[in-house]
Amino acid sequence: MPYVVTQSCCSDASCVVACPVNCIHPAPGEPGFAEAEMLYVDPQGCVDCGACVTACPVDALKPHTKLTEAELPFLELNRLYFTEQAHADRTPLALVEAPRPMPRAIRVAVVGAGPAGMYAADELLKHAGVSVDVYDRLPTPYGLARAGVAPDHQHTKQVAALFAAIERQPGFGYRLNVEVGRDISHEDLASRYDGVIYSVGASLDRGLGIEGEDLIGSVSATEVVAWYNGHPESQDVPVDLGSDRVVVVGNGNVALDVARILTADPETLRTTDIAELPLATLRGSRVREVLVLGRRGPAQAAFTMPELVGLAGLRDIDVIVDAGGEPIVADTAKTRLLAELAARTPDPERRRIVLRFNTAPVRILGDEHVTGIEVTRTRVVEVDGRQVAEATGETELLQAGMVLRSVGYRGTAIPGLPFDETTSTVPHDAGRVTPGTYVAGWIKRGPSGFIGTNKSCSEETVASLLDDLEAGLLPTATGATDAWMAETCPDAIDLPGWRAIEAEERRRGAAIGRTRVKLLDVGEMIRVARAGSAPGLGGRVGGSDRERRVLGLRV
Repeated sequence: MPYVVTQSCCSDASCVVACPVNCIHPAPGEPGFAEAEMLYVDPQGCVDCGACVTACPVDALKPHTKLTEAELPFLELNRLYFTEQAHADRTPLALVEAPRPMPRAIRVAVVGAGPAGMYAADELLKHAGVSVDVYDRLPTPYGLARAGVAPDHQHTKQVAALFAAIERQPGFGYRLNVEVGRDISHEDLASRYDGVIYSVGASLDRGLGIEGEDLIGSVSATEVVAWYNGHPESQDVPVDLGSDRVVVVGNGNVALDVARILTADPETLRTTDIAELPLATLRGSRVREVLVLGRRGPAQAAFTMPELVGLAGLRDIDVIVDAGGEPIVADTAKTRLLAELAARTPDPERRRIVLRFNTAPVRILGDEHVTGIEVTRTRVVEVDGRQVAEATGETELLQAGMVLRSVGYRGTAIPGLPFDETTSTVPHDAGRVTPGTYVAGWIKRGPSGFIGTNKSCSEETVASLLDDLEAGLLPTATGATDAWMAETCPDAIDLPGWRAIEAEERRRGAAIGRTRVKLLDVGEMIRVARAGSAPGLGGRVGGSDRERRVLGLRV
């Protein structure tokens, strides 16, 4: 088996397209691709050419001879996939769809500069005559790829190199630090662009709905992630690491990320892009245990197998599995690894992460500040074909200085667009809200999938937009946007401005031996961006509106 995909896989399928013998599965269009936790390399088909390694934006592929001990489980996962999934009938070469002929030049606004928005821009710019302005309410792009990936997963953050390549394409521009609904309206965009794609994600976390949730020290895990990643709106999150234990309610990948960072040796994070204040806070932390609660059993754990493999490979942290006294039925790769973790002998001198199953929160304890949490044991029962948690009535009080909720996300309504309160998404047909208005990413499908899942999601949305263009259903943009943006949003940050911020963060990082030091103050970001922007360029690769007229492109 020449190559193996490891835990940092982003599933964006760049490797699939690069592979000359189509041995990486599941591929886009194949069953299970959208839901896949990772991709797998067929050992019978691989010709050891290394094309996939070059294409992978996050260094997820390795020769099987160079796997570390902690990565060896991926070898078995790869074998099991192809034992269960036959691929002998696959086309021998990866297929790339040719660009469509364009009936006319168009300009599209993409609202949201996270992975879904960047993939949508990339898909649009494959077609001649398309220009794209990517808007975001923050002064910096990349969304959760910048502010949601844990700082100890720097390899995953390398997907930013792919986004930087998208930025270099002719016709690409930024309008950062601009919020739709605050600075401009949907109608403003709809009247100035031939199409508008919203890829604004699902920014709010779901609550627990229990007593004490509003106490100081009861915080969403999402806020803590934003805090240690240097999100400019989350630097005042009240993170108190002065007690021995933190409890995380929910056991998805975000819960494991937070548990891992809160128990990590701060010196292992020193060279990463973690924000300065969180790093200092972690250095003074007294936390010895992070307790991760799951309502159901090990078989229903929400975290993915790659994340569990990464957790199991930690050498300075004990990972303890508490299944509530019930035996773990080791009949899947995930439950087998959980059973192996449960059998390990812990070292009382180490910090530890406890994966506690069959446990649900009842109420958070404390007067003004969190002092603990009351939990109940549960058992898994089947209701209408679903496996759900049922309380047994057996309760327990647990001391804790913080309780973090990590039970999912929900989207928010976009002014001017329909909204489904039940699913927290915008109703659509293959990404089409109405001809001219579209959605992609979590606001389209809900909070599911991985970074790369947004690629196929955005491809579907762009296909709908191009279908409407061919059918003559798209409105025609009314005019130039540079003067309007300069007057309406004078603090908007364009592509040269973002590049100036990026360069300054890396300069500050290099001075102290770090990947980067993120700018946290919006005012400072604006000043740095202004110093780096070239007047009149309009923030778009390929020049200003005037320059684009000279090139014969409609503005």
